[in-house]
Amino acid sequence: MRFQNAAKDGRAIVYAAIQADPLVARAAGLLAGAGYPERLLARAAMNGETLDPEAWRTMFPTLFGPDSDDATRARAEAVLAVSLDVAGRGEEARSQFRGAIVEALTERLLARRVPATAIHRERRILFDGVATEIHPYDVTVEIPGAAEAYDCKWGARGIGPDVLHQLDDARRHAADEGERLVAVLVVFDAVRTCQTRLARQTAPRQGLRMVTLETFDRMAGTKGAAS
Repeated sequence: MRFQNAAKDGRAIVYAAIQADPLVARAAGLLAGAGYPERLLARAAMNGETLDPEAWRTMFPTLFGPDSDDATRARAEAVLAVSLDVAGRGEEARSQFRGAIVEALTERLLARRVPATAIHRERRILFDGVATEIHPYDVTVEIPGAAEAYDCKWGARGIGPDVLHQLDDARRHAADEGERLVAVLVVFDAVRTCQTRLARQTAPRQGLRMVTLETFDRMAGTKGAAS
């Protein structure tokens, strides 16, 4: 089992510019330090239904209401501001920014558990005698005997047969070579929504681990392992 940088085609070059945008780093940094309520706010606000901050403050009284403390409101205001910045980018750009943010957030949380030098982005996994996958894995942890591959999605709609087959194939091919590879699907969406979507799929998912909106901190090694 070997890891290789993805080819820099036109799509990758355009997306790399999105990944390098300061907005992505700012959002990922805030969400890495946020709790479930703030991440739920980001999930809702980044979808772009309204750019009116007062509307979101009304919808999340536990974060902005009179019973919330100053620290809670400050964190929530920062998350709301960056979320509305993403939402205001327009549909096509917004979709790309949201995906890049989930990837950057995954990378930041993993760095709390494993050395940053072991974490890589946009990598293919190669196996002897097996054709290389066209699409790279969003994030990989490359530690001998403890490798991990992450496919990151903004919402449950991104759970489809292609991603499930790719993760399952990688896990099985690694096992065929006597290697251990943890295959993880990261979705910035509610667990119930993800489970409903997953139940409609016929692609294999034995051994697949899934991280949802409620369990992001598990990638950092807190609150148990990914499930």
